[in-house]
Amino acid sequence: MSKTSTTPASIRFRKVADAIWEAQHAHPFVRGIGDGTLDAGRFGIWLRQDYLYLIDYARLFGAAVMRAPDLEAMTRFAELLRGIMVTEMDLHRSYVAGFGITEADLLAETKVPTNQGYTDFLLRTATTGDYAELLGALLPCLWGYNEIGLRLAERGLPEDERYRAWIDMYASEEFTRLATWGRELTDAACEGLPEPALRRAEHAFITSSRWELAFWEMAWTREKWLA
Repeated sequence: MSKTSTTPASIRFRKVADAIWEAQHAHPFVRGIGDGTLDAGRFGIWLRQDYLYLIDYARLFGAAVMRAPDLEAMTRFAELLRGIMVTEMDLHRSYVAGFGITEADLLAETKVPTNQGYTDFLLRTATTGDYAELLGALLPCLWGYNEIGLRLAERGLPEDERYRAWIDMYASEEFTRLATWGRELTDAACEGLPEPALRRAEHAFITSSRWELAFWEMAWTREKWLA
């Protein structure tokens, strides 16, 4: 068949990547946030690296504004971009002091291999992929953090206020709306695509999902360059 089924693309992609997403939920880093036992040093690594990641992630949403097919999509991408720049990055700026990290530390940080590989993939997809591929690559971060936040919140919040605030943010109504918009944009972009084009977008989604899992492992193992 040359056309897609009536199943929304985001649902199809999530189903195909289910094992990867469930591995994220089961990762000791994520579980440690949920029960408040995560070592602060490991979380500090995540904060510094994610700050660098979000800079490039925001650039992709800026590129998506340029490539959006209509004014409505442009507006939604602009809203998502603002959500990243204001909501997510504000989390980092307010958090760093609690983990002994200064703004100067953030500015001096360099990407470790996993972060470099992930952001290189995203920027390459934005440059060489089509509109649906770009959305497929962007969605696992936005939707994945919301899903993790919601699941952790359902299990009960930890006593550690730092991790409690992290969960509250990603499980919030505001962030849930951002994730929903991302899914809607992806579904609209993929609707009616020929199967080969849909598979390319699906591959981008799966690849980003793998990088998301690797990002948790990166912070958990305190990844560094070998030389």
